[in-house]
Amino acid sequence: MHRFFLPPGTLSSGAQVALDAYAHQLHSVLRLQAGAPLVLLDGSGLEYAATLTDVSAKRAGALVGAARPCPTEPRLQITLYICSLKGEKFAWVLQKCTELGVVRFVPVVSRRSIVRPAAALDAKADRWHAVIREAAEQSHRAVLPALSPALDFDEAIAHAQGLRLLPWEGAASESGVARTPQLTAVEALSLLVGPEGGLADVEAAAAQAAGWQIVALGPRILRAETAAIAGVAALLALAGDMGM
Repeated sequence: MHRFFLPPGTLSSGAQVALDAYAHQLHSVLRLQAGAPLVLLDGSGLEYAATLTDVSAKRAGALVGAARPCPTEPRLQITLYICSLKGEKFAWVLQKCTELGVVRFVPVVSRRSIVRPAAALDAKADRWHAVIREAAEQSHRAVLPALSPALDFDEAIAHAQGLRLLPWEGAASESGVARTPQLTAVEALSLLVGPEGGLADVEAAAAQAAGWQIVALGPRILRAETAAIAGVAALLALAGDMGM
């Protein structure tokens, strides 16, 4: 069943809501007609059964039905600090990590980031919000992950609180540094993934000094986009959030 996010506070059982923002998709892409069932969400963690009441190329509306809990949100709340990546790789990470269950994304500009400065990343925010929303709808998320303004690396390592994990290829060469985090009692954490080319040694050292824990993602060197997805999946699995 097709799922659509509306602004917070929009939905209540028995209400008639406008879906004009989705009219083209409903009418011309999905070719739905009045009477079609939908699922509507407003980021509250609930999902609402709804019925499409009218649809045209520019206007659409639905009648909101009963609300029910949506059990797809993870217990472990992961904020992903991800250094900028070239081309569509950054959008790909947003898409896949939304599907996995990340709750917040923070773009970061590091020394080896190809896309810079931070303002250049913020200029892409509308496109990235759309990627996140579509991935959340497809993966049956109940809450839209947040997208924060971009930060420079030093701002990013000082910005995060709580358990902070930094996968770094240099971890394997530093005896006793890389270890598996214990997540049984952890409710939220931050994960920082470097850019193409990895983080500079001085950046990894600065992150450690700021309280970030260096971890490894196995004996092989992963591309930045792979490291982000593998890291999120591994952490959710360790926390028991992958249903395995």
